[in-house]
Amino acid sequence: MTGPLASAEAGTTVLDVIAGDRLLPVVVLDDAEVAPRLGAALVAGGLRSVEVTLRTPAAVAAIHALADHTALVVGAGTVTSADQVDQVVDAGARFVVCPGFSAAVVRRCQKHGVPVIPGVATPTEIQMALDAGLSVLKFFPAERLGGLPMLEALAAPYPGLRFVPTGGITTANLRGYLDHPSVLAVGGTWMVAAGLLTAGRWDDVTTLTAAALAAAREGDR
Repeated sequence: MTGPLASAEAGTTVLDVIAGDRLLPVVVLDDAEVAPRLGAALVAGGLRSVEVTLRTPAAVAAIHALADHTALVVGAGTVTSADQVDQVVDAGARFVVCPGFSAAVVRRCQKHGVPVIPGVATPTEIQMALDAGLSVLKFFPAERLGGLPMLEALAAPYPGLRFVPTGGITTANLRGYLDHPSVLAVGGTWMVAAGLLTAGRWDDVTTLTAAALAAAREGDR
């Protein structure tokens, strides 16, 4: 095994790595050939995990490239079918993130032994996730659903459940989310914005990543 888990203490899991960073970059890549450069930029900024969304035809190849060439724990996002789970796990994805809850996707991930973080927006979806044995969920789209007040309301009946709010998270509001005890980490795109990747501004990706990590960890000192 290579990457963050290889050098971590025994028993460290993929979710431990994400929780340690407290920040999960959500990437949309149109060109898999730049994936190694992106991975190097994120690692240089201090990150150990990344989510590549299945929103482009290049996504699976990009997951494979990142899994092969970086010291990152690489996951697949926007996974909506069990067949996609097979594809991304074969490509090297170590975790799966979904925009919503799919029992079929969860079952396939569990069959592969891969952590899955499904999106939830209602108590009903949370109950379904709990019934499936899950304890970490994505709150999405966070800001459009009402932001931190909505998350606090949803989390209140479920002590011990952890969330990864995603959607509208920035350096301006991430601290509020991360200060809430139910939040494991936040997902964001600003350090891997499409314009930066298209222009190959890898130094900027590193700088923004380092700044975002510093903001995310500020309250944990």
